Amino acid sequence: MSEEMVPGTSERPQPPEPTPREGWKKGGQMLSVLLSVNVLLLASTLISSGAFNKVAVYDTDVFALLTTMMLLTIIWILFYIFRTSRLPDAVPYLDSHAGPIWLQGGLILFGVCTLVMDVFKTGYYSSFYECQSTIKILYPIIQAIFVIVQTYFLWVSAKDCVHAHLDLTRCGLMFTLTTNLAIWMAAVVDESVHHEHSHTASSTYALLTSDEQAGSTVEEACPCNTTFCQVFEQGYFYLYPFNIEYSLFASTMVYVMWKNVERLIGPSHDHGHGHSHTPTFASLFRETFFIGPVLGLLIFVVGLGIFIIYEVQVSGDTSGTHQALVLYYSFNIACLGLMTLVSLGGSIIYRFDQRTMDQHKNPTRTLDVALLMGAALGQYAISYYSIVAVVGGTPRDLLGGLDLSYSLLMIAQHIFQNVFIIESLHRSPPVIHGNSPNEPIHGLTYANRDALQTLPDYPSTPGLVDSTPAGPQEAVTIISAPQKNWRSKCLKDISLFLLLCNVILWVMPAFGARPQFNNNLELDFYGYSLWAAIVNICLPFGIFYRMHAVSSLLEVYVLS
Repeated sequence: MSEEMVPGTSERPQPPEPTPREGWKKGGQMLSVLLSVNVLLLASTLISSGAFNKVAVYDTDVFALLTTMMLLTIIWILFYIFRTSRLPDAVPYLDSHAGPIWLQGGLILFGVCTLVMDVFKTGYYSSFYECQSTIKILYPIIQAIFVIVQTYFLWVSAKDCVHAHLDLTRCGLMFTLTTNLAIWMAAVVDESVHHEHSHTASSTYALLTSDEQAGSTVEEACPCNTTFCQVFEQGYFYLYPFNIEYSLFASTMVYVMWKNVERLIGPSHDHGHGHSHTPTFASLFRETFFIGPVLGLLIFVVGLGIFIIYEVQVSGDTSGTHQALVLYYSFNIACLGLMTLVSLGGSIIYRFDQRTMDQHKNPTRTLDVALLMGAALGQYAISYYSIVAVVGGTPRDLLGGLDLSYSLLMIAQHIFQNVFIIESLHRSPPVIHGNSPNEPIHGLTYANRDALQTLPDYPSTPGLVDSTPAGPQEAVTIISAPQKNWRSKCLKDISLFLLLCNVILWVMPAFGARPQFNNNLELDFYGYSLWAAIVNICLPFGIFYRMHAVSSLLEVYVLS
């Protein structure tokens, strides 16, 4: 029954008290979070303990834990899919903002690469199965099954607002999130130790890859001296960045599903971030000035060439390391400087933009902003440590000056890019009209979206749909095409340029570029142990920032 005015009064009746289930919503979330935190702490303890050869935690222990977690997650996902398909009212709403097509596409791309990595790992461990634990061969097989099941689950259920088995669903989603984070953590530690071994011969233990256990050198008993074994070993290490990104992409999508459990959505919520169209390959260039994509593609190709030169010179004779570092820093300084100026230009364009700000509750956007701000802290930390080392250390040479400029520009670029992306995500998309006689040719007007279109997909139950007339914050900005054209093209150019730059800045550190260990300035100032800990902890967050920025910039392109 719709709300009616009380006779003799001018006040709207008070809303009904929340039901017991709604009142326990926070309690259910707390229960699932506590479960997640405890499981994650257990996994973190085993993974971090296994990174040190003096602690009696073996790689087989970590394999066993991760395999058990993946099996439990697979069982829960199959239960979720079966139960929601059998209960017609289990998912009464779909969140149109959750699981956009580019995020799902990235999940599939990284998932396929993870499957290839699992094939390489299975081949590597099977090369000397006589002296290997069974769990090492079983682990990549279980991980492949886990990736297939989870990818299908997120493809079909990422937008679900579940209203069945609430506490079980929250705990299951949080456990799935924890499993992905544990796999991510193990991969990061494994990759970090592997890169450590590439730069120093003093390390004798590598989590999940070394076969050395508590004083016995198993590597000598299980030598990897065949061609196939060495190809498998190198192959799966080069595919680790895709596995790392897959785990993080899946974690973000699962978190949004967890936030949407028991969520009520009305027509007024389908606004702002609902995407009017999915970008196609042709539209990426048709709606721009073509400057941004071309310049970004040029920087990507040049950066790829410099990355290859850097890797060749650093891995060869030490005499080429200085030249490789100068080339690497010079390219990054130029790239970061351009990105900073372009981001600042995008923010200036928004000063002349008359679109309204979208203030609706949006778990996807809230998570995007939190991840952008949080992941940037890792690169901030490395940059500030480098600045202190350059200013306080000696000698002050060309390499030190380049390192200082690189660190300062890295901080500035993150700040201005975050400002541009966050402001873009909070803008309401314009609804463009032609030059109809009844429409203004210049300026803008505001219209209630609910009055412009019907929404048959939403239930008409007054208790679930917000029937309050739309206020100013729920308005849709309607702009004429001439006003919108140049601003929109500029913003699309900026978003595509920044997207391509972020891709190459992800490729370099993700696939092995570690100037922090090749430049002795920080190593001499802090010592190897402290500096290695700083880089190995903070750099994975910086790498994730780049890929998450790519996803956000693609959404900025659509919203422009």
